Amino acid sequence: MSTTFDVINPATEALVASLQEADVAQTDAVIAKAAKAFESWKKVSPGDRANLLRRFSALVTSHREELAQLEITNSGHTRGNALWEADNVSNVLNYYAGAPERLFGKQIPVAGGVDITFKEPIGVVGIIVPWNFPMPIASWGFAAALAAGNTVVLKPAELTPMTAVRLAELALDAGIPEGVLNVIVGKGSVVGARFVSNPTVRKISFTGSTAVGKSIMAGCADQVKRVTLELGGKSANVIFADSDIDRAAAAAPGAVFDNSGQDCCARSRILVQKSAFDRFMEGFEKSVKAYRVEDPNLDTSQMGPLISKKQLETVQSFLNDKDDAVAFTGTAPSGPGYWMPPTVLMPQSVNARTWQEEIFGPVVSVLTFEDEAEAISLANASDYGLSGSIWTNDLGRAMRVSRAIESGNLSVNSHSSVRFWTPFGGFKQSGLGRALGPDALDAYTETKNVFFATE
Repeated sequence: MSTTFDVINPATEALVASLQEADVAQTDAVIAKAAKAFESWKKVSPGDRANLLRRFSALVTSHREELAQLEITNSGHTRGNALWEADNVSNVLNYYAGAPERLFGKQIPVAGGVDITFKEPIGVVGIIVPWNFPMPIASWGFAAALAAGNTVVLKPAELTPMTAVRLAELALDAGIPEGVLNVIVGKGSVVGARFVSNPTVRKISFTGSTAVGKSIMAGCADQVKRVTLELGGKSANVIFADSDIDRAAAAAPGAVFDNSGQDCCARSRILVQKSAFDRFMEGFEKSVKAYRVEDPNLDTSQMGPLISKKQLETVQSFLNDKDDAVAFTGTAPSGPGYWMPPTVLMPQSVNARTWQEEIFGPVVSVLTFEDEAEAISLANASDYGLSGSIWTNDLGRAMRVSRAIESGNLSVNSHSSVRFWTPFGGFKQSGLGRALGPDALDAYTETKNVFFATE
């Protein structure tokens, strides 16, 4: 017997929709459907596949407002973020529409013949999407997978399924054949686990917590199933005294409080050179207190609610740590919704739980450092290595520190981590493989080597 679950608006706690939850049998049926569609989809000519992806991209653009409003209502994202996210889906699809005709192999010189490599699609790809950025992260997986000739079964997070369901409908409207892009809603312990255990699914792309990613990786080992993991982060925002301190202080809130801090790229550890500490904190406090936490439907909103009551309680539990002092906070609405003000902590040491663990909420910790060597050491003293920022006006230092910090994505004098035409992924326990950019296609293809004897 199928069960239903409620989707809740985190800003108002109102019911958005009630959806049916798939079981193992329904999951297997969708996987079988994707496997059947793969036999024909992989044979679609590169030019035709490219045109279908461009049509899909154009449809997303024409439904930009609808998709953004779905994300505002379902996820509590600010209007500015939600519009960017809809545009990102369109841009990612358009970018990978150029891929089918550019899946180049190589001709490798050999004796006695000709050697050629081919990029072959893997088959059915299972994509498991988190609740923090459900719309763009879905496209980061399915756009590259479809471009490479694979079919997709996609499981959105139970908290935020609405945009994924709508995107699958738009794919059909664009002419992408039935069974090529499939969205199935259900529990990770049921649907996601079946993606891992069903041998018809040849590859898993998972974005989420490091703990769940480890269990998926272990499950995939039994079948030597390909896996891409984009996991947690505890990124450092390193601010040297020679940088534009006022600019760094003004930019720091957005680097951690965007999407209510529910971002694996959040710069949740701020490292400030001691000689610049007082000036930075003065500017940072002004910026935090001016940060607009309000109804996400408003154009002026910079931060909305947390995704759920459970997440709010988890984040607030970190504030009970005796190793921290609250330096200052911003403001947040009262009443219905899962609201929390931006919060700045001063931990007593690097051993504080708030300094070591990913909080995934609007909480940031600040510590000082003496010199470049200590800054690098503190930035690298983490199991994670996903993102980060370096603020300095010394070009040599910028190069040295960016090479020394163990992280997959770094920004100098900015906080930008994700561009759809450049690779994205983590070092250490922040993940395996790369999404986006030209590198992502390697994750959705197998390299086949063929030797033709001429003698």
